[in-house]
Amino acid sequence: MIKVLIVDDQALIRAGFRALLAEEDDIEVVAEGTHGGEAVELAVAYRPDVVLLDIQMPGLDGIEATRLISGDERLAGVHVVILTNYGLDEYVYDALRAGAAGFLVKDTDPADLLHGIRVAARGDALLSPAITRRLIGEFVARRPRGAVADALGVLTHREREVVALAARGLSNEEIAETAVISLATAKTHISRAMTKLHARDRAQLVVFAYESGLVLPPDRT
Repeated sequence: MIKVLIVDDQALIRAGFRALLAEEDDIEVVAEGTHGGEAVELAVAYRPDVVLLDIQMPGLDGIEATRLISGDERLAGVHVVILTNYGLDEYVYDALRAGAAGFLVKDTDPADLLHGIRVAARGDALLSPAITRRLIGEFVARRPRGAVADALGVLTHREREVVALAARGLSNEEIAETAVISLATAKTHISRAMTKLHARDRAQLVVFAYESGLVLPPDRT
């Protein structure tokens, strides 16, 4: 059973999501919140698998709530999916840097919402390659690289190669085929890279790859 926490300051949005998720045999809504502070408190209390978190709320916003949840060792198994009305913008990018597993537009198709929850619950990044490249390509050039680029030194040559392939949207199976390694080896390289870079999940690994210059945005390749 996938446990979900819904946090949005609009009651109608929460009710709509709850009604949709209630129809699924493998998903349970364990709690609802109305602002970022409640998101953190309820995440600690219920330890959900996925938090559906509005990005803009009064008081503590979704970005700061994501940062607090991602930084809490007790919540290592909690995956934040950002909800936004606006699609690709710098708020979403900042949320990914803060530790969100991905994002969904609020008017997304119900099937895509359900798929996104299941993907996030597995610990995978809820980021399609095309959207990732557009999003990070637009904002990463504004960020100083500095220590982020220096952190590449902790990775082996093979780990860099595998992280770059992950950043381009390849699955573990596709990475194994492209790099001519076993699936188990591909998974090991990804896991070790995440550990070395202190990346909470695959989404943060992707952001790191672009911010460090390991992978260049499409308009700079």
